Amino acid sequence: MSVFISNHTFSSQSSEVGTLHTNSAEKVAFKIRGKGAKIFVIKDNKLLIVAKYIKPDVKWYDLEIQAKAGSSKVSQSFRIVNDQFNTNKVIAHRGAWKNTGASENSIAALQHAIRMGCQGSEFDVHMSADSVLVINHDPTIQGLAIATSPASQLKNLKLSSGENMPTLEAFLKAGLTQNNTKLILEIKPATDNLRSLQLAQKVVEMVKNLQAQAWIDYISFDYTICREIQRLDPYARVAYLNGDKSPSVLAADKIWGFDYHFSVLQKNEPWIAEGKQKGLTINAWTVNEEAMMKWFLDRRIDFITTNEPELLFKLVKK
Repeated sequence: MSVFISNHTFSSQSSEVGTLHTNSAEKVAFKIRGKGAKIFVIKDNKLLIVAKYIKPDVKWYDLEIQAKAGSSKVSQSFRIVNDQFNTNKVIAHRGAWKNTGASENSIAALQHAIRMGCQGSEFDVHMSADSVLVINHDPTIQGLAIATSPASQLKNLKLSSGENMPTLEAFLKAGLTQNNTKLILEIKPATDNLRSLQLAQKVVEMVKNLQAQAWIDYISFDYTICREIQRLDPYARVAYLNGDKSPSVLAADKIWGFDYHFSVLQKNEPWIAEGKQKGLTINAWTVNEEAMMKWFLDRRIDFITTNEPELLFKLVKK
C-alpha cells in the first residue's frame, strides 16, 4: 500500500494542502505522526495546515502519514513546501548555460537558473548499465554509450566546464535547497520498452525517497513513460513532448500538459485554445528568438523553454 497526496505545497491563500489517498481498495484511516502532528491536521481525508504555521520564512515542513486499511499499515514521509515558486514562464533548457560559462545539464547550470529566478530548469535523465541515474542530453557522452557503461566510469567524466557528470541524486539534492525554481525532469526513452519502464520506475522512486514531489514536473517523448509515471504517482505533473497527440487525447488520459516544439504549436495553433479549455498546461520548446518568444507570450501559454533565459526575462516580469 502506498500513500499519495494530491498536492505537496502550502500557501497563505488556503489552509488546505491536498487530499490523501492510497492504492488500497479498503477503507483507509490516516494519522499524522512525528513533528508534523502539531503543524498539520487531517479532516475527511484532507490534509490541512494549521494557520499559525503558514509563515513566509519557512521553506517547508516534513511530516509522516500513517495509513491503516484492514490488517495493512504503512507509514510514509512527505515534504510540504511553501509555494514560493516563480511564475514567470521562463524554463531554462538544460539549465542556464549558454551565456554563463556553465556546461549544459550541469549542477552549475541549474544553480545559474535558480539565481536568475527562472520558473523552471530542465534536465535530461538516462540510466547507466548498472542502473544508476545520470544527467546528460544524448545517449552517449565522450564516445561512451550511457546504457552500456558503468556509473563508476560515467561519474568520472569531466564536462566542458570541468565539473563532473552529475548523477540524478546529486542534481536533485542541489535543486532541493530552495523553493523558487521547479525542476523539469525529462526521462529519455531507453533502448527498449522494458528498460524505459525500469528507468521511469527508478526515477519516480528516487523522487519519492527524496520527498521531492513539490519540485518536480516530468516530461518525456515516450508516451509509455508518461503513462508509467502516472501509474506510479497519480498526482505527478506529467507533460508529453513528442507533438503527435491532440489536447483531447491528452486530456482523456489525464496527462497534465503538452510540451511541444514551437513549430508543432505554430502549425496547430488551435491546440493552444483547446489545451486551455481542457485545463492542460502548454509549453513550447526550444524558443530562442525574440519574435517567436513574443508570439507565444501573446498567446499566453504557460511556459517557454529556451537556451536564452536572459532574453526571455527582458520580455516578461519576474
